[in-house]
Amino acid sequence: MVSRRTISLGLLALGLSACGATSARNLGGSSPLREAAFPAQLNPAFDTWVAGFKTRAAGQGISQSTLNTAFAGVGFLPGVIQRDRNQTEFKRSLEDYLSIAASDERVSKGRAAYARQSGVLAEIEQRFGVERHVVAAVWGLESFYGERRGSVPVISAVSTLAFDGRRGSFFEKQLIAALRILQNGDIPASQMTGSWAGAMGHTQFIPTSYQAYAVDFRGDGRRDIWSEDPTDALASAASYLSRSGWRRGQPWGVEVQLPSGFGGPFGRATTRSPSDWAAQGVRDMNGRAVPDHGPASILTPAGSGGPAFMVFRNFTVITRYNNAESYVIGVGHLSDRIRGGGALLASFGPDRTGLTKVDRQDLQRRLTRAGFDTEGDDGIIGPKTKSAISGYQQQAGLAVTGEPSRDLLRRLRG
Repeated sequence: MVSRRTISLGLLALGLSACGATSARNLGGSSPLREAAFPAQLNPAFDTWVAGFKTRAAGQGISQSTLNTAFAGVGFLPGVIQRDRNQTEFKRSLEDYLSIAASDERVSKGRAAYARQSGVLAEIEQRFGVERHVVAAVWGLESFYGERRGSVPVISAVSTLAFDGRRGSFFEKQLIAALRILQNGDIPASQMTGSWAGAMGHTQFIPTSYQAYAVDFRGDGRRDIWSEDPTDALASAASYLSRSGWRRGQPWGVEVQLPSGFGGPFGRATTRSPSDWAAQGVRDMNGRAVPDHGPASILTPAGSGGPAFMVFRNFTVITRYNNAESYVIGVGHLSDRIRGGGALLASFGPDRTGLTKVDRQDLQRRLTRAGFDTEGDDGIIGPKTKSAISGYQQQAGLAVTGEPSRDLLRRLRG
């Protein structure tokens, strides 16, 4: 099966995850997608494709009544094609990613959601053996604890992408799977909504992942990941991780400090016991040897100037949900924060422009005070900040680059 993240980040709030669409979507703090943002457009070629697809679907056991209901009102969504064509990934540094994935807001909302759903999360942990704070963290990254589930009609979106043909075979499989979900009675066609690429519900499952891993936790006959009640969605995420090999009681990873001159080896291709790493001088952030949670690797995703992690098998299990390393660290770190842990202790140091996060936040505040609103001072140089920099540079008669620099910060500081 295709890993969710293999498709790309950037659907609702990070991109397609293994189950669905994590996202630039939700990490970016954007609003939920609205159906109005993807109006249907007449397209005779699409209608012809749909007619041919219905014949193929019927040959795979999709009933005529399901086809009639599912395709009533379905239309070609050019906005979906535009979004698919413009997925040039905005490459975030790990520091920026974690600033969003484990922001104060996401952590506080996560702790509140964790407390609110404590009973069901405990039941889910008991049944599937996946710790409740990990399930809550997946929920937090995938849909901001259910606040951003997406409202694009899935049949229209996936039909549009299958017709387009760029990844036609993949999306036709998703469309068949979506129709089987409808035929099974899990959700009415009118309520099957999700991201522009068909990722659905609180934990953003694409249709084939839903078929393979979604569960009816309460035994009411429906695997309902869409409703306000997140029970089935949370249980389905736990089911996915459990069946991918999750080991209860093993952490995803531990922040560590490396000895001076440590030369590795780095990366998940090399595993050693924690005691072997300890013999090389690797310690946790309290200066102690890391307990033996099984074979472990050392990662330095931000380079030698940033945090280092000792990661275990459960790190690899989370990659089944989303193969992006930053996503896995985001889930792991957010899960630790939801459980009451603190922020990472190691600093990230200056970025490629020589600015630290504190510098970038100062830059944003000064630009806003100068009349060029960056819409926040999170230290992340995104489109709004770049636009503000360009506006300031133009007004000041500078070369318009939209890029931050130490010279620009000095100028703003006066």
